[in-house]
Amino acid sequence: MSNKRIEDRVADNIRLLAISMVEKAKSGHPGGAMGGADFINILYSEYLNYDPNDLAWVNRDRFYLDPGHMSPMLYAQLVLIDAFSLDDIKEFRQWKSLTPGHPEVNFARGIENTSGPLGQGHTMAVGAAITQKFLQERFGDWTKHNIYTFISDGGIQEEISQGAGRIAGYLGLDNLIMFYDSNDIQLSTETNVVTSEDTAKKYESWGWSVMTIDGNNPDEIRKALDAANAETEKPFLIIGKTIMGKGLLDENGASFEAKVSTHGQPISAAGASFAKSVENLGGNPENPFEIFEDVAELYAKVKKEKSEYAQKRKAEQAEWEKANPELAAKWEKFFSNEVPEIDYSAIEQKPDTATRVASSTVLATFAEQMENMIVSSADLANSDKTDGFLKKTKSFTKGDFSGQFLQSGVAELTMASIANGMALHGGVIPVVGTFFVFSDYMKPAIRIAALQELPVKYVWTHDAFRVGEDGPTHQPIEQEAQIRLMERVQNHSGKNSMLVVRPADANETTVAWKMAMENTNSPTGIILSRQNVKNLPDSTYQKALGAERGAYVVKKAEGQPDVIMLANGSEVSTLFAGAELLEKEGIKTEIVSVISEGIFNNQDEDYKKEILPANVPKFGLTAGLTVSLESLVKDNGTVWGLNHFGYSAPFTKLDKEFGFNAENVYNQVKLLLKK
Repeated sequence: MSNKRIEDRVADNIRLLAISMVEKAKSGHPGGAMGGADFINILYSEYLNYDPNDLAWVNRDRFYLDPGHMSPMLYAQLVLIDAFSLDDIKEFRQWKSLTPGHPEVNFARGIENTSGPLGQGHTMAVGAAITQKFLQERFGDWTKHNIYTFISDGGIQEEISQGAGRIAGYLGLDNLIMFYDSNDIQLSTETNVVTSEDTAKKYESWGWSVMTIDGNNPDEIRKALDAANAETEKPFLIIGKTIMGKGLLDENGASFEAKVSTHGQPISAAGASFAKSVENLGGNPENPFEIFEDVAELYAKVKKEKSEYAQKRKAEQAEWEKANPELAAKWEKFFSNEVPEIDYSAIEQKPDTATRVASSTVLATFAEQMENMIVSSADLANSDKTDGFLKKTKSFTKGDFSGQFLQSGVAELTMASIANGMALHGGVIPVVGTFFVFSDYMKPAIRIAALQELPVKYVWTHDAFRVGEDGPTHQPIEQEAQIRLMERVQNHSGKNSMLVVRPADANETTVAWKMAMENTNSPTGIILSRQNVKNLPDSTYQKALGAERGAYVVKKAEGQPDVIMLANGSEVSTLFAGAELLEKEGIKTEIVSVISEGIFNNQDEDYKKEILPANVPKFGLTAGLTVSLESLVKDNGTVWGLNHFGYSAPFTKLDKEFGFNAENVYNQVKLLLKK
């Protein structure tokens, strides 16, 4: 039996399992996992509140891992609470394994978030902390729980940490506790090669409480966590100075700690001795996948205590529900993931308005009827028209989360990642807004939302070159083609990883929001115009419901059409103008509004052939890259689009110069039909 303290034995056991996983897989990141073992053990055994028999318990504390490459540390810890088996971690990084190289969200097994791209994990924790405050404001202190997160040097360096740190400090998120695993080593260098910042002062300037400790000393970890839990005004940063590869030895039995080489490869490949290191940690090189007997005994006690605590909290909730049946029903509804009941047909839209304004009208209705919606904007609420929602609520401030609006400031990536954290926590519906061209800043978080199957809603306005005078920096060209690729990527449930909709008029905008709200298993992007858009002829909400199939006929030809014209957004009304000129010459036209290529491609073959029959020539019109419609037009037609950057000028001038008018539609269709 070892003479080490039990806390050190547990940490060594975590280190042992971590290096064994990586060694067996011949792939992974062992060094950081070894340094962080002391903290994660103290957290899970003494501070984190969870139910080992119900890891998805809604009122649990949450732990968000930022450096996903440190998954061996998390998996090893979760083995100790029986969320994973030893056999599970033996399959680390293998096909269809429960333990992929970077953790993928799985509440039932204690994985709160998918992590990998550095900086996003702790930013999602900020979103979860905001959500906890939001819910506590509405349902009472019995809902209070903490949000813990773990960040590495890389996460500190990623620019997103600026936005996350600023917002958390400004809002005084005292329920947010972050451990910074500061081991002075990153993948290819020591950190002093790339930075000399004073991280503590940086976070203090943002309004955080900060404590620097020996991150491998259990007593100092406890002292820091006690202080963090006692904090009532600020988020808390624990800077833990840890040792990369703690416990490693080389073949001569000398220390092999604090080496850059152990960050991202098996320790044997890095230059350490696997056998001697395993022995040094108290394990058996012939059977390194083991849980020490004294560690198993400790965690049996831990699980019992955690379960008893959870049962007590659940009993308190049951008593509260009996005393507050209406609030209890609301709580259940918030977490149900059910589609909110909205009478979209009752939403009155002004005709011939910008679709961003039509979106604002819908958001105003949501503000009155969706009590758990949280809307955010990147300093553009009055332009992206999310202020339709804001005007009927108020923004979050420190100590006051009674409103439903988050002012994110100019931080699109941070805002999108915070929304992911809100969705992961559960109980709220996150919506974020900015200009479409700035969706470029958001794409890393959009991709993680799609991978996690999170129903975040993105409001993207100023959708095309018609932004006009602001010029090419603000005029989206390639953005629609880029984001629609996500409709083609399948998620792990075998469905489109994202829904992207660009409505043609005000009524289609109402339907677009209906589609977004009913999409509860993936993110949705709603692309909206800056300029006014004419309503489609005879447009009504009921007719616009055809958009729910992705594409539908908005102008039917009399008899067999000579040409089918297709577009989305404001280009649909341009097709109508062109059709008037064509039909004066007896050319029979049919017009299709394609709000979502992804949804249309999911329809049955009969419907797709009915809408776009193969034997009829087709003309597509798009304000972006022509690839957006080429897959629908195919060989029997052509697409007019914009394959170059825009210019600064009034949008009406750009329409003329770029060929987005009735005359050019007429000319291009005439050319097509002559082929």
